[in-house]
Amino acid sequence: MILTDEQTSIRDSARRFSRERLLPDYQKREADDCLNRDIVREMGALGFLGSDISDEFGGAGCSSLVSGLVIEEIAYGDFCLSNFPTQASLLGAILSRSATKDVAHQWIPGIASGDVIPAICLTEPSAGSDAAQLSLRARKDGSDYILSGEKTSITFGAFADVFVVFARTDPQAGAKGISAFAVDGRARGISTSAFDDAGCRCAGRASVFFDDVRVPAECLLGDENQGFTQVMKGFDYSRALIALMCLGSAQASLDEAWRYTLERQTFGVPIATHQGVTFPLAEADAMMTAIRELSYSALTLRDQGLPHTAEAAMVKLLGPKTAFDVIHQCLLTFGHYGWSKDSPHQQRMRDVMGSEIGDGTAGIMKLIISRQRIRAITAGA
Repeated sequence: MILTDEQTSIRDSARRFSRERLLPDYQKREADDCLNRDIVREMGALGFLGSDISDEFGGAGCSSLVSGLVIEEIAYGDFCLSNFPTQASLLGAILSRSATKDVAHQWIPGIASGDVIPAICLTEPSAGSDAAQLSLRARKDGSDYILSGEKTSITFGAFADVFVVFARTDPQAGAKGISAFAVDGRARGISTSAFDDAGCRCAGRASVFFDDVRVPAECLLGDENQGFTQVMKGFDYSRALIALMCLGSAQASLDEAWRYTLERQTFGVPIATHQGVTFPLAEADAMMTAIRELSYSALTLRDQGLPHTAEAAMVKLLGPKTAFDVIHQCLLTFGHYGWSKDSPHQQRMRDVMGSEIGDGTAGIMKLIISRQRIRAITAGA
């Protein structure tokens, strides 16, 4: 895809920040095993959090494509930190589309600045991909709702300032009985339990427990019982962004591997002269370029208001797995050094691996693609 001068300028700004500010301490931040909110605010001050958030809410008002470009560059320097602009774009879009004006202004400017960390609470212990089976209840109590139940595997769950919570408001209606709420993370009755994950540790996941949490009616997002529809629309966006996160991280390893082939010598010549070394990297470059272009296409379709569900599912299917395989190949290219924890490749592998699960597994992506294709053929008939 050929970018405009403005798009190139924003991408290059994110690229410089990522490679100069984030990349050098990528492994140190995992060793510290805690969230540095100052660096999140720094990204916000530079306009990298929810680049697509409207300037009405303190964002840059850029396109979905530009947001993807920024996220890809941030992931090059630190995959974990790229979760923050991804969540900002996803939750910013949901709140700006569905929240009341007062609730939107309460949370979105802080999300754009990095002062507010948002989390989306969808998955439950017995309901992940089948979101229609959610059991967390939201019952009416006067003009308020009372939330009771558990969410699990929630990114940023241990320290989020605001939760977008999907809860059952009609016990008999299946997917049509789900509503969404903006819930203050400090509300009485909320508790969390952090996971000890293999990767992406500074972002973290947690279970979030709602013990009769009182939520004002004005915090309802959109119409009652319409939450399922809202979240499905959001996933088309976040899946394309997640693919670019994975590609950004893999690109860092690939660039390092290509440079290493020129530096490392065997039998008196650089290993770049050996096809057995360079061909796997060439294949990686080709695959990543193809997935990147399809990701950009999905975001461009979104910007044009056109359907992009199948394209988003395709890149979510291919992006995380390809990124993992590419990083693995780069680790092997470095030989015995690549196997050391001093090398960043093992951390990148662990970080991107979780994206094969979140926002839908490969099996779910194949199901979505199949349904979209069958629906298109049926409509054409």
